[in-house]
Amino acid sequence: MQLAALDLVIIFLYFGVTIFLGLYFTRRASKDMDAYFLGGRNMPWYVLSVSNASGMFDVSGTMWLVSVFFVYGLKGIWFPWLWPFFNQIFMMVYLSVWLRRSNVMTGAEWITTRFGKGSGARLSHLIVVAFALVSVMGFLGYAFVGIGKFVKVFLPWDLSANTYAVIMMSFTGLYVILGGLFSVVATDVLQFIIMTITSFIIAGIAMNMVAPEMLQEVIPKGWGEPLFGWQLGLDWSGQMDAVNDRILADGTTIFGAFVMMMLFKGVLISAAGPIPSHDMQRILSNKTPRHAAMMSGLNSVIVLVPRFLMVAALTVLALVFFSDELRGRGNDIDFELILPYALNEFIPTGLKGVLIAGLLAAFMSTISSFMNVAPAYLVNDIYKRYFNPDASDRTYIRFSYLASVLVLLLGIGLGFLIPSVDSITQWIVTALWAGYAVPNMLKWYWWRFNGYGFFWGMLAGLASALFMPLLLPGWTPIYQFPIILLITLAASIGGSLLTPPEDDALLMQFYRQVRPWGFWSPVYEKVRQEDPAFRKNTNFGRDMFNVATGIIWQLGLIALPILFVVQDQPRLWIALGVVLLCSYMLKKNWYDKLEN
Repeated sequence: MQLAALDLVIIFLYFGVTIFLGLYFTRRASKDMDAYFLGGRNMPWYVLSVSNASGMFDVSGTMWLVSVFFVYGLKGIWFPWLWPFFNQIFMMVYLSVWLRRSNVMTGAEWITTRFGKGSGARLSHLIVVAFALVSVMGFLGYAFVGIGKFVKVFLPWDLSANTYAVIMMSFTGLYVILGGLFSVVATDVLQFIIMTITSFIIAGIAMNMVAPEMLQEVIPKGWGEPLFGWQLGLDWSGQMDAVNDRILADGTTIFGAFVMMMLFKGVLISAAGPIPSHDMQRILSNKTPRHAAMMSGLNSVIVLVPRFLMVAALTVLALVFFSDELRGRGNDIDFELILPYALNEFIPTGLKGVLIAGLLAAFMSTISSFMNVAPAYLVNDIYKRYFNPDASDRTYIRFSYLASVLVLLLGIGLGFLIPSVDSITQWIVTALWAGYAVPNMLKWYWWRFNGYGFFWGMLAGLASALFMPLLLPGWTPIYQFPIILLITLAASIGGSLLTPPEDDALLMQFYRQVRPWGFWSPVYEKVRQEDPAFRKNTNFGRDMFNVATGIIWQLGLIALPILFVVQDQPRLWIALGVVLLCSYMLKKNWYDKLEN
């Protein structure tokens, strides 16, 4: 399969624009570290939200989602909880506000506001840097596998998928290194505009080509039902037997347990706050805590509707027009190739070039975000802190360039070792994030948690995430989650209780500045002795109500575009009603009560 000349011209024209933006912002980004990594904390919150949303609209994730909805139908609306998508709700409601109040540059630097500068804090600082780099490497490998498979289907040269991935990642690295966060955000906004427009066009094509009756002829009973019981209740026998093998491999036959595990895992991970990556960087780049919360709230609206319009449209087209070819492959089906095949077969020349440019842009957005944040840890938290604290801004920027190149090379090397998008996705969102959840949750809500507990909890989690797949190779990653969780919980609590608590002055300063709710009574009493006018944060009940409302609201935003494309009118109106009701409740109980 190869693109027409017009499509290739559109794609390469877009590449030229991104290089121009990188060159244009080079001078502005090289002003100092704050400008290079945080855009000077002077960009509008809605621009940062679009940038963050663009980074979520990646090729690898879209390939995975198309394969999920192809296999599971409307029950696929629950699978985004694997990430979990609703971590944006926790950040919107309260965590973005808490995090932005710290006024730091990276997640590792934030450690000093919570654990100070003692030996426990130094260990915590180093383990956060290690986790950040491992997670960034994981995401770069995830993107590497997806983009290689995607590009190979279209481009005319006889190169391997890995070779194409190396070319794409190297090109992306060029404009990121040149322009820092300014170029990342500028290209993100351009990319998101392209993706949104093309998503609506593709949805129109799918709805025009596929009548509901045509879809019913190629799907099994239960495919169009979003609700579920204890069992999955979906059988592809006689239609495409290889899909049943995929369901067994995913470990989703007992679907009720699978969804409950996703929800349990997702709540813990979301309550821990963002991982030290581009999401945290965008929050820290906002002008105020209020803007940080509004940025996270807008993410859910602007990314979910266009992305799932595209996912649903390509899934429907593949089901109706591509099933025979897939069935002919027997058990040798790579479900991650459904997206590029559907694009190639059903999108007209010209629009195909725009769409592929947009998807490649989304890939570059994901890569650029991670490539911009990882050097911040290497330069700000390692080189500046331990080796050369008094260097000039020019020196730090030069080391940022070098660090970006190093991160790029390591990500490419890891990509060669990963077999599929699904395998690395499952590992990142379950094993790796399970190791992160407990210590990062305790740091917000429990005063007695200290730097040593954080270090041992993170170390146990990181080691468990890396070695659990080797120790339990036959286990689906999500069922490894409770084991990793218990290991990190024991290490976190044991490490804290076996060592002295943090200094009172440090805890009081953190509590005054961040103002969290949770188990902070001893610290609150000491703060009150110094400042009788101080009032504790009593918003726990309201925040949890808003979180629950937000999760339902977000689920409706996922279902709405899918039901629109499959033309399921009764369920579409129900989903719209849920979204409007939840929007009103969030307006009254969250937006109207945001601090100024």
